[in-house]
Amino acid sequence: MSFTGDSGEVCHVLAMPFPGRGHINPMLSFCKILASRRPSEILITFVITEEWLGYIGADPKPEAIRFATIPNVIPSEREKAGDFPGFYEAVMTKMEEPFERLLDQLVPPVDVIVGDVELRWPVAVANRRNIPVAAFWTMSASFYSMLHHLDVFSRDRHLTIGTLGEKTENIPGISSLYVKDLLAVLHKTDDRAMQLALDCISMASKANYLLLTTVQELEAETIDTLKHIFSFPIYPIGPAIPYLELEENTLKNTDHSHDYIKWLDSQPDESVLYISLGSFLSVSNAQMDEIVEALNNTGIPYLYVARGEASRLKDKCGDKGMVIPWCDQLRVLSHSSIGGFWSHCGWNSILETLFVGVPILTFPLFLDQVPNSSQIVDEWKNGWKIEVSPLLENEVVLAKEDIEVLVKRFMDLESQEGKKIRDRAKELKVMCHKAIGKGGSSDKNLQAFFSDISFQRD
Repeated sequence: MSFTGDSGEVCHVLAMPFPGRGHINPMLSFCKILASRRPSEILITFVITEEWLGYIGADPKPEAIRFATIPNVIPSEREKAGDFPGFYEAVMTKMEEPFERLLDQLVPPVDVIVGDVELRWPVAVANRRNIPVAAFWTMSASFYSMLHHLDVFSRDRHLTIGTLGEKTENIPGISSLYVKDLLAVLHKTDDRAMQLALDCISMASKANYLLLTTVQELEAETIDTLKHIFSFPIYPIGPAIPYLELEENTLKNTDHSHDYIKWLDSQPDESVLYISLGSFLSVSNAQMDEIVEALNNTGIPYLYVARGEASRLKDKCGDKGMVIPWCDQLRVLSHSSIGGFWSHCGWNSILETLFVGVPILTFPLFLDQVPNSSQIVDEWKNGWKIEVSPLLENEVVLAKEDIEVLVKRFMDLESQEGKKIRDRAKELKVMCHKAIGKGGSSDKNLQAFFSDISFQRD
């Protein structure tokens, strides 16, 4: 593999995401944004597994970005959900060697590595080879801080993950607001997976930079605290979402190419409830059926992304709803007919929703989604929480009667509470757009990061 440019004129960045959609998408968005700022000064080799090349290899990308592959760590995508701790461990133990082989083959030589925090080993590889490395974090700064303090506390006191749940009220650095959330995270996460996650956080402290996909103003207090804890630069460069593609599609007027976009075009402004409960783990089939039946009864238009269950749920869908297996989520959320998002609270979905100024109905399922929900409801105040215990059980956890009442309230544009969360959502939209605009916080951080890595190369 070679590059035709002069190696003396480009900064060669090697980007290594965790092999999952929630990690690949934000890192690729970041790389595209970085490449758009310095197209003639940067070369980005984006490393993915052979499986993921099949998914995204044909997608458009800037000339400054090229894909390189390493072997799959497991035989098929299907096995990930069945044994996530095993998959998580395989990613940390089976990818490092082929990554190093690839690193030896690349031309021009790599100037800096951007490695997903949850891989653990990119920082170690870079340190061994004396290559500057940026740890890339794909969740909130608040969750990073929570895990950092949890890791420090457990190591200082030689505590196991199994016993941490009894000590959460005494962990320095974790706000009392998040104690309940932390208990839920520890309770619902496999001990082995949680220990690996803490190992990753610990290793990230040996990086040269920390890149956060959030916005400085969105989590200012937490980010400032992290900057005091660590000696290396911390750059919030978010939102790391595909807003460049959104702008391009708008300019080209290609928004009407999908049936679901045509359907949204036919709906009144802010009338549609968009529902997506994650691409990796979701609710039970029984809960999906209950949701669809409740939505049909409300008479409120809805667009439901139901992944593998879409074909089954289409038969249950009323004349007001549309069920699909996939959509261009940012394009959907930015559509004028969308009035709210019922979300599992994955961080990337949150960033996209903040960017377009839509209120959120939170339905957290596991891990960081629980504290993410608390941020939305208690700190940012741009949404409401569906009060249920963490999901992923086989039984129905939310009855259709309760869903009907809640959805009608949430989608009431005239109520005082409905107006309040929508006004707040629009304020946060302005904040995000200012951050990426010329002279905004994320714009400055991107420029600073590029200057840093260019200086290291020189």
